[in-house]
Amino acid sequence: MPALLTWWKLDIGELAPAAHGDAVEAIGADLLRRLDERHRRYHTARHVVEMYGVFEELEREGVISGREAALARVAACFHDAVYEPAAVGGANEADSAELAVRALRSLGLAPDDVERVRRLVLDTEQHEAPVGEGLGAAFHDADLWILAAPQERFDEYCAQVREEYAAVPDPAYAAGRSAVLEPFLRRDTIYATRYGQRTWGDRARVNLAREMARLAPLVR
Repeated sequence: MPALLTWWKLDIGELAPAAHGDAVEAIGADLLRRLDERHRRYHTARHVVEMYGVFEELEREGVISGREAALARVAACFHDAVYEPAAVGGANEADSAELAVRALRSLGLAPDDVERVRRLVLDTEQHEAPVGEGLGAAFHDADLWILAAPQERFDEYCAQVREEYAAVPDPAYAAGRSAVLEPFLRRDTIYATRYGQRTWGDRARVNLAREMARLAPLVR
């Protein structure tokens, strides 16, 4: 998506004005290539763009600043940069965070900014951001926005995740996917920011309950 590359250049230009243009272009192109890998169905550029829309909404609502939104967009580009469905738990996030650190250091981002991006990427493994405001909570909510998407998009997302795990038999997939989704329904709140709670919380619970009902007959 050319628009992603444009945003990438603008955000790096804000966060690291001295970064060499060729390096910025090369890293951005590599990220787009990764997001277009053939085994991906959900974890693609579209997911990143959907997160961008949430950051814009949260910035407009005063949850994050413009600079925090730029950091969030950069972290979103990296958070699934390494994605292998068969990887052991936490490996994709750890490898993506390591890639982000190497790339952003080479571009000259401030150490504190590099660390914030690294932390945001790693936190997507557990999706357990503390309830509150700020960048961490906003990133958590953007990554989980899909749970509250309109029904057609949510159902498409569920089908896309299933395609990414096509090699897994239905019973094993249903059991594993249910184990991932069910804890969200047990939480007092799915979203971390107050805005996310009141805007997306109820719809996410409806979507999740419908998907759990679809999966239940397959578990045996």
